[in-house]
Amino acid sequence: MPSSHVSSLPPHLLDRAHALAAPGRRRILGLAGAPGVGKSTLAARLVDALDGLAALVPMDGFHLAHGELERLGRAHRKGAPDTFDAAGYAALLARLRTRTDSTVYAPAFDRDLEEPVAGSIPVAADVPLVVTEGNYLLHDEGHWAQVRPLLDEVWYLELDPEVRVRRLVDRHVRFGKERPYAESWVQDSDEPNARLIGRGRDRADLVVPMP
Repeated sequence: MPSSHVSSLPPHLLDRAHALAAPGRRRILGLAGAPGVGKSTLAARLVDALDGLAALVPMDGFHLAHGELERLGRAHRKGAPDTFDAAGYAALLARLRTRTDSTVYAPAFDRDLEEPVAGSIPVAADVPLVVTEGNYLLHDEGHWAQVRPLLDEVWYLELDPEVRVRRLVDRHVRFGKERPYAESWVQDSDEPNARLIGRGRDRADLVVPMP
């Protein structure tokens, strides 16, 4: 368990996560927020700090494959709510809540391939807490409405918008996009999604300001 990860976590968040990881039944903690706010970073730090008591299952594993997005005419706005298999994600969360007698496998999203990869994340039967993170955990339209009732807690992460957009552009560049294209993508795709995500803020159990 890397001590730097533990020391960088606010104690009240770690205490809250530890309480959810108590024995008795499996619980699911969701981290929601706009693109670039730091969901995956906080989720990974929490799971590391819980030292075997938690598994990380990101929502991004339910991206539709690029070929399917092309067929549907949605590839140009990848990341919008209808570019994910929301029903599949909800079904996996339901299975994770109830199936504690064997390992459950979840998909991951490979950022080098820009594609989901099935069966990538094992969640062992004895893990008491699943941490899941993603944009639309609090979205209430279509199959996304099934997600919130399956989560024991949801934390909504917030970050100064200018800082968040800058980090988001840098992330797109780091994964291979030219900077002008990355800036255009953020303004035309990520930011409209961010405004949609913000509508679910009041349905969270906790709002977490991010550094």
